[in-house]
Amino acid sequence: MDVRPRLIEMSARPRLTLFDLDNTLLSGDSDVLWCNFLVQRGVLDSTSFSARNADMDERYRAGTVSTQVFSEFYVSMLRGRAPEDWESLRQDFLVNEIIHRVPFVAQALVQHHINAGDLVVMTTATNRFITELTARHLKIENLIATEPELIDGKFTGRTQDTLNMRDGKVVRLHAWLAARGETLTDYASTAYSDSINDLPLLQAVDTPIVVDPDRRLSAWASEHGHLSLSLR
Repeated sequence: MDVRPRLIEMSARPRLTLFDLDNTLLSGDSDVLWCNFLVQRGVLDSTSFSARNADMDERYRAGTVSTQVFSEFYVSMLRGRAPEDWESLRQDFLVNEIIHRVPFVAQALVQHHINAGDLVVMTTATNRFITELTARHLKIENLIATEPELIDGKFTGRTQDTLNMRDGKVVRLHAWLAARGETLTDYASTAYSDSINDLPLLQAVDTPIVVDPDRRLSAWASEHGHLSLSLR
């Protein structure tokens, strides 16, 4: 079903379109895929790590893990190395683990909004270093993501600034717009997400659209009459 004609709001305001990444545009979770990739490449030990990775993913989906614990668990994988030390693995990860997991219909939807002149933003709880190549692949110029800390040119394994997760996505969005001299009310805003973790963001915009939603988000969308679609 082609839903795209339904998604253009006739408004005098410019349009702002926000896309979550993991399990929305991407069939999978970048953090989980990255860690599994590092296990496969021998960078992480599968015996000690795989179960922890699966547990963190389950707790995230359930909305029971704190934003700090979740974010620093995954950012800690980068600890002790400079960005350039990771670059060949990061490029390999994009090509072999990410690109084929972005459905064609998801790419087409993003391109539709870009072609329509929307201000398109990817907003993700996953850290910037892992997701910026994905945004670039999708031709999304604006990325709001969790920021990994760098000291003396190396990742510390910690995060910095407000985490881009749950309420933090709204805080970071307002800050990003303020840096442009704008506010959310300047735009006719739309957000796409699959997860109950993004409920604050979906409630903050004019048009929330749930994408292959989890059970609780699906129930919320049904209760409030919001559009639900599948990009799988």
